[in-house]
Amino acid sequence: MRRGIAATALVASVALTATACGGSDSGGSADGPVTITYWDTSNATNEAPTYKALVKEFEAANEDIKVNFVNVPFDQAQNKFDTAAGASGAPDVLRAEVGWTPAFAKKGFFLPLDDTEALADQDEFQASLIEQAQFEGKTYGVPLVTDTLAFVYNKELFEKAGVEAPGTWDDLKKAAATIKDKTGVDGYWGSTAGYYAQPFLHGEGTDTVDVEGKKVTVASAEAKKAYETWAGLFDGKGLHKADTTADAYAHQQDAFVNGQVASIIQGPWEITNFYKGSAFKDKANLGIATVPAGSTGKAGAPTGGHNLSVYAGSDAAKQEAALKFVNFMTSAKSQETVALKNSTLPTREDAYTDKVKADPGIAGYQRVLSAAQPRPELPEYSSFWTPLDDELPQIASGKKSLDKGLSDAETAIAKLVPDFAK
Repeated sequence: MRRGIAATALVASVALTATACGGSDSGGSADGPVTITYWDTSNATNEAPTYKALVKEFEAANEDIKVNFVNVPFDQAQNKFDTAAGASGAPDVLRAEVGWTPAFAKKGFFLPLDDTEALADQDEFQASLIEQAQFEGKTYGVPLVTDTLAFVYNKELFEKAGVEAPGTWDDLKKAAATIKDKTGVDGYWGSTAGYYAQPFLHGEGTDTVDVEGKKVTVASAEAKKAYETWAGLFDGKGLHKADTTADAYAHQQDAFVNGQVASIIQGPWEITNFYKGSAFKDKANLGIATVPAGSTGKAGAPTGGHNLSVYAGSDAAKQEAALKFVNFMTSAKSQETVALKNSTLPTREDAYTDKVKADPGIAGYQRVLSAAQPRPELPEYSSFWTPLDDELPQIASGKKSLDKGLSDAETAIAKLVPDFAK
């Protein structure tokens, strides 16, 4: 799963510092190429080779710049960069999860990119994604890939049951029961992870916090209604019971791709894995729809993805090279390449070429992006997943009541934002 704040503690090594950090030794001589270091945080097996190939293409077109490509595991990258930047030894360019931007910008680790070469094509990017890369009026990242959650379903099983993609959570409960009756498999398998409960909050017009009002709202009346709906989807005909094991994500995913459950809530990072399952050898069998709406009548899903950011501590020559590199990596041509190779979503409309949209998974997720909600401009926001990931499984399994679990989550979140009221 590509969500959450990295919990792995940094164990800095001499080797990583020497090879992966943008220190003065890697700047190149006065008449030689400038060397910049790029920390790539994509999946080392499925995605990184595409980015590495683009780096080679960039170097071929810019002989005065060399790029030291380092693939850093996603679950370690946030802590590693935080420590390296604090010691003035961070990489010159970081592929950063969108939730990291406010925190690193607040610390002064990221270079503002407004009016630089990196953002020369700013108007081509989706406005909400540029907004998500900003902090206190300045832009600190260029959107590289985006994602959101969608309702994904097995078209064949839905057609056998005579049901359609649900428009509301109540519709989903009814459809799940019908699918169970008609096909024998569960109609829906929900997640107990905090990120995957976000659509329920958006469907009630709320969130874990009200940033403008400076208030923790995870236990508000609206949030309780959202989580009641969420919890109600673990019990009933055709609804898979809550899986709170360490391998819950893999269990759910395997069941879906092999036709053992008809629908789940999932993001586009699993597109390539969907196609590897027996249920989706015919890619056209993959259904993708906007997440169901809540009682407000509106549907909403969280926005995720990654930006490219430039380290504020690099020297002028390396920053100039880094800005040119970021512009190249986020160009329409590069994003088209990444989408075709990795089945990820571009962040600019001109990258959704006919070739890209020929992938039904990408085309499907592009259609639901309008329901994606930008994250609040709050450095601590991404940290809220940790207490939710602790409390929601206990609520779903019946170990804690809804009121007790949300009260405990409220207390934990309030500690992260002590100037917010409860």
